[in-house]
Amino acid sequence: MLRTNHAFLSYLEQLYANRRRTDDIVIKSFSKGKRILTQNESSSTIMLINDGITKCYFAEENEKEYIIEFLGKGEIIGEIEFIKNINCLCSIEAITDVTVYAISISYFRSLIKTDLILNNLLLDVFAERIVNTSTRASYQQLYTTEHTLAKLLELQSKQEIEISKEDQAAYLGVTIRSLNRALKALNKT
Repeated sequence: MLRTNHAFLSYLEQLYANRRRTDDIVIKSFSKGKRILTQNESSSTIMLINDGITKCYFAEENEKEYIIEFLGKGEIIGEIEFIKNINCLCSIEAITDVTVYAISISYFRSLIKTDLILNNLLLDVFAERIVNTSTRASYQQLYTTEHTLAKLLELQSKQEIEISKEDQAAYLGVTIRSLNRALKALNKT
């Protein structure tokens, strides 16, 4: 539910500390509610979340959102779009105040060509995403909305964050009405 990647964060912290040019990697801050990447628009950097929590979501043509995942420390964003040379597949928005390491495209390109550690970290990220996607799909087929909602509420409590009802419904892939029914059912137990 909340993806983190401490190995990638450690790698980028070292890269940032040892960078030769200050514009290769810069730290950027985004306040809660601010959009970091926008679906169908281009991005000028690849980013790695240093601190905070974001939501990664698709906005459908009918303006409904579907949250793919909540991303935290060490999660990289914008790398698929760079590799495929495409606009952003989804939007990323700060749920809490967020800081990121923003890596210039030219620097990232040179790292991809020369840094085996980065390439191995990226392979691990891609494999993890495939596993998470298939696991979540099967989880949603096997368990009730109430069960998944309980896990989401547990995450919210552990992280001490507030996830709006709209975001909860978007993550579960249900309407607000269905979410309210699930909340009511959970309160009865």
